[in-house]
Amino acid sequence: MSVELERIAERRRWLVSQAAAQRFVLEQEMTQWKPRLALADRSIAVYRYFRRYPALLAGAGVVAVLLRPRLGGVWMHRGLMLWQICSQLRRIWRHTDPKSGN
Repeated sequence: MSVELERIAERRRWLVSQAAAQRFVLEQEMTQWKPRLALADRSIAVYRYFRRYPALLAGAGVVAVLLRPRLGGVWMHRGLMLWQICSQLRRIWRHTDPKSGN
């Protein structure tokens, strides 16, 4: 029985060392992703904020148009394009949602 326990202990030591090596490699890989993930996290937070308070976004748009009337049309065009893209993405998202059963 002692031989079997020794084999199990050796296997456990090997697995623990493998896990430590994998954690180190993962930490090194994630270091390069940290700034990108932080930017994505901030972007999601901004999106949620403006989704909660859409009047602020509309108010900022009105102020921008009042300050720079010539750019108003350009920004309205960009806003329309963004809205259309988001609508299409939402529609695609709904049709590919695994919970919907489609």
